Amino acid sequence: MSDKLAAALDAIVQSASRGPVSGHGRVPGVVAGLTDRTGEIYLGSSGVRDLSTDTAMTTDTVFNIWSTTKAITGTACLQLVESGDLDLHAPAREYAPAIAELQVIDGFDVAGQPILRAPASDITTHHLLTHTAGFGYDFFNQTYRRLAEEHGQPSVATATRAALQTPLLFDPGTRWEYGSNIDWAGQVVEGIAGKRLGEVCQDRIFGPLGMTTSAFAPTAEMLRGKARHHQREEDGTLTPSDFEAPPVPDVDFGGHGLFSTVPDYLRFIRMWLNEGRSASGEQILSPASVDLGFQNQLPDNLQVTMLPGVIEWLSNDAEFFPGLKKTWSYTFQYTEDPFPTGRPTGAIGWAGLANLFYWIDRENGIGGYWATQILPFADASSFTGFVEFESATYAGIAGG
Repeated sequence: MSDKLAAALDAIVQSASRGPVSGHGRVPGVVAGLTDRTGEIYLGSSGVRDLSTDTAMTTDTVFNIWSTTKAITGTACLQLVESGDLDLHAPAREYAPAIAELQVIDGFDVAGQPILRAPASDITTHHLLTHTAGFGYDFFNQTYRRLAEEHGQPSVATATRAALQTPLLFDPGTRWEYGSNIDWAGQVVEGIAGKRLGEVCQDRIFGPLGMTTSAFAPTAEMLRGKARHHQREEDGTLTPSDFEAPPVPDVDFGGHGLFSTVPDYLRFIRMWLNEGRSASGEQILSPASVDLGFQNQLPDNLQVTMLPGVIEWLSNDAEFFPGLKKTWSYTFQYTEDPFPTGRPTGAIGWAGLANLFYWIDRENGIGGYWATQILPFADASSFTGFVEFESATYAGIAGG
């Protein structure tokens, strides 16, 4: 079954980068992998890292992994819960004092100035991990976009401390909105550990899991092996871009700042499939913490909603399979209604801005990762390739 499945998956990966640069049907390059609990079932690549140089995409290519960083920061938080250092329901200001400075924005006055007020309650780390604290992103929210354009609010992509200091869009706990919540969760980790988030992840996650090419501040060797971002123009043309996360960040942004490879991320996925254990048997997370990742953590009146692309070059409107209910765990999108790909209820996953996608299915003991570096988010060609990749996986399982 594994050989047959690997061949089917490789056919999808190889076809994804074929076709003219001016067409809508291709990606510049892709790396994709599938793992079960014991190891990789498939790992492959196609296309190029950079259309301007034709450097071949290889399975050890380094990517800005953008929001697929979030689950790793969430793991660091759960480790601190286990050690008794973090209370998810205590005010987050106890660990990250600067978060107490933030106010709720209730629109703009006639002069165009933000109307600000104190939040009705404290932000907790639970709010941060479930995207209910009140934060957004300027590419998904018109208020944040206006703050950026008219008031100089820096983009989170700059990884500066000023980029953290955004107002809240609503009182904590009252709505779900995807945003910079887990960047602040990273600040909670730093406040408890007394060191940068990257150091915490290296000591407690990357090192034990053998993730040797994952970092917020990549080495020179990692940068030499990095894929370049490409912009999808309106006519479908792919243009090399200089957009990227800063390789020397002011702050380790726990929501999007990591550089990594597909093999490294598959190691992280296997830890979740193996009840929190590394390949060597080291317990990275307790089984009880793993359970929290496979359980909805939102109240009944909240669920994941469509992400409107308000900065068109950064994101299209985005949602995994509209009409199906999705919620949020610690710290993944949780599948309430089964996906047409075959992904069952109870599986988890998410995505990254440059069209990276993954899922983790504990029931069937599998998980996969699809990596490209294309803007805007929700690129039809990359997402279609990922859907085909996941669908072929479940078809292969069903067919034995």
